[in-house]
Amino acid sequence: MPLSPDAIRIDPAAETERLCQLIAQQVRGDLKRGGGVVGVSGGVDSAVVLCLAARALGPQKVLGVMMPDRHSSPESEALARELGAQLGVEMIKEDVTPALEGLGCYRHQTEAIRRVFPAFDPDRDRFKIHLPPGVLDEDRLNYFLLTVEFADGRVETARLGPKELLQIVAATNLKQRSRTATLYYWAEALNRAVIGTCNRNEWVVGFIVKHGDIAVDLKPIEHLYKTQIYALADYLGVPKGITARPPSSDTYSAAQTQEEFFFSLPFPLLDLMLYAWEHGVPAAEAAPAVGLTPEQVTRAYRDLTTKNRTTDHMRHMPLTIRGQLP
Repeated sequence: MPLSPDAIRIDPAAETERLCQLIAQQVRGDLKRGGGVVGVSGGVDSAVVLCLAARALGPQKVLGVMMPDRHSSPESEALARELGAQLGVEMIKEDVTPALEGLGCYRHQTEAIRRVFPAFDPDRDRFKIHLPPGVLDEDRLNYFLLTVEFADGRVETARLGPKELLQIVAATNLKQRSRTATLYYWAEALNRAVIGTCNRNEWVVGFIVKHGDIAVDLKPIEHLYKTQIYALADYLGVPKGITARPPSSDTYSAAQTQEEFFFSLPFPLLDLMLYAWEHGVPAAEAAPAVGLTPEQVTRAYRDLTTKNRTTDHMRHMPLTIRGQLP
């Protein structure tokens, strides 16, 4: 069958029913827990998971946890609270800024940034790291850029060296790991399960944090592409303020989209491209379906392969030594 958008089209009502049954079975039967805890960010993924959990377990058996830090957008909390009120789910706020300060997150970020931009002031200036545009138009290796928005209006961008990139990413990953620890506090205190919000794009391409956002008890939307999640969001009545908001990492102090930060392609194109790549569709066959040239599809496939390969270790359980004892 020729590649087309129908390949990733779902029946939202049927999928909702199936997922709710599975969530109820896994939480109450497999895990033997009395309910669920969901980290709610104000984005569409966590919104859909909160809706599914409330339907599957009952809103009184679900806790939504908002976990902002000093770099989070205030809009995220407002949107999360709106959704919680709509569903009748209890929402609590746990500011992880003090934990991150204690772990050195902001200090390590600032140290690395100042090796590139010595005048950077974390209290006044904003920053982000991101991939360069043009993944479809030229053959190149991926590298990250650092952009700083100075308080005086200047915006400067420089290519990050390996040492600075690794330090910024390692420091930033403390955010996801602190949030996971927070979710497990509430899950254990209430005898509930942590319900994850990772989708298929994030899982396959590696937009995840090991022992961070994927360290959960169940992952009900890991099989769904982003456009499929939007279809569920529309069916479930997720507020338009969430579904109309461009997907954002909401991780660095400067605003950025997930496309800009990591994925490099808009989600409607990325989803079909990822499906084609996973199913071994030749570039020449995929090209007309996605509106690109075979050369552009080949570059996209190469980018997906690289990201999948370099993040492969994140998707595996810890290695063990097997064999007989002496």
